[in-house]
Amino acid sequence: MTPGQQTSFVIASRNRAAELTLTMARLLDTTPCRIVLVDNASEDDSVHAARRVAAGSGGRVQIIELDRNLGAPARNIGVAACGTPYVAFCDDDSWWAPDAPATAEAIFAGHPPVGLLAAKTVVLPQRTEDPLVHLLASSPLGTRPGLPGPSILGFLACSSIVRAEAFCAAGGFSPVLHFRGEEQLLALDMARLGWELCYCSELVAVHQPSQTRPTSAAQDARSLRNDVLTTWMRRPLPHCLRAGGRLLQAALRDVEHTRAAAEALVRLPAAIAQRRPLPATLERDLRILETG
Repeated sequence: MTPGQQTSFVIASRNRAAELTLTMARLLDTTPCRIVLVDNASEDDSVHAARRVAAGSGGRVQIIELDRNLGAPARNIGVAACGTPYVAFCDDDSWWAPDAPATAEAIFAGHPPVGLLAAKTVVLPQRTEDPLVHLLASSPLGTRPGLPGPSILGFLACSSIVRAEAFCAAGGFSPVLHFRGEEQLLALDMARLGWELCYCSELVAVHQPSQTRPTSAAQDARSLRNDVLTTWMRRPLPHCLRAGGRLLQAALRDVEHTRAAAEALVRLPAAIAQRRPLPATLERDLRILETG
């Protein structure tokens, strides 16, 4: 295989036909990678538009149509369909620098314990770095001996590349969370299994936020909801109570947080059923990050 061909792109998309097809065309034109598109029951012409792009791809595009919106776990289906050792996630409004797949493959090959690489995320049209980039690059966990970059316990899905073996072993993205802030739980579960997660500035992903997206209040509320659920699944009880208190307090502010609190209560039994507190060493690292 030529460099880059051991990596597939997985895109989970819903109702963004125009942006999706531009992203697919850009990835096909600039990389040798396959694309697995998992459509989350779009109600626009996303699937038909993607098929037109796929027709000229030389068999490099696979389209999986879902009959309901699974949210982030749709990516799990995409990873299972890839058949390559590495998977780079994209959203329909994000893509990768042309050299990213080959660079990531070389890093993974030279660092067998690494299960995930988080890239530098450049946001258009301003061409600024996503605020998370600074937090990852300056991780208080530092760069451990033998690793390609700072150790992390969080990432942006749209700018991460995973070792498929590590991703699948950790169970992928959780259906309890559906979407927004789904990365934290996966990061913790990969680290629990002994996989290393690193920030790598040599890798660059580009994000041009879609104009078709929920309001900021709705996104913030979903993130807080999923923070509560993730906390109940993995953190000590005092953390769970504090997280729940933050969400209930926020529910007094606006209807989006009220809705998120109700959703959290509905999902809480499933979260508690999957509760597995972190080992002490991992809980310590997470506290270092939270206070760093």
